[in-house]
Amino acid sequence: MGKRSTERQLPDNEVRAMARSLRTSARKLNLVAEQIRGKAVSKALAELTFSKRRIAVDVKKVLQSAIANAENNHGLDVDRLVVARASVGPSLKMKRFRPAGRGRIHPYRKEFSNLEIIVREAAESED
Repeated sequence: MGKRSTERQLPDNEVRAMARSLRTSARKLNLVAEQIRGKAVSKALAELTFSKRRIAVDVKKVLQSAIANAENNHGLDVDRLVVARASVGPSLKMKRFRPAGRGRIHPYRKEFSNLEIIVREAAESED
């Protein structure tokens, strides 16, 4: 006896990919995610390829994973895919301390964040 599989939560024309514990704050990651929301997949990949931000490389990997999931697991047409949702949320925060003058310490946090990208197969008229 194994664990029962849960029902699929997304419609048949939507596919998701996730990345957990990306080493950047959610605020910085959201700036990159804003660039691709609502765009066609080809335009979103081009946008991420030429972005100067370091985290854009990881966002591009997640988007490519969502495209591969759509094509291989669900048989969707890659040319009609659109980034339906790119949601960003906080993850863990590592607490660290830096020595300061007079025997004191200054705390700081190393923040991580989660990313979820959902791509949807658009109808012909939406292009």
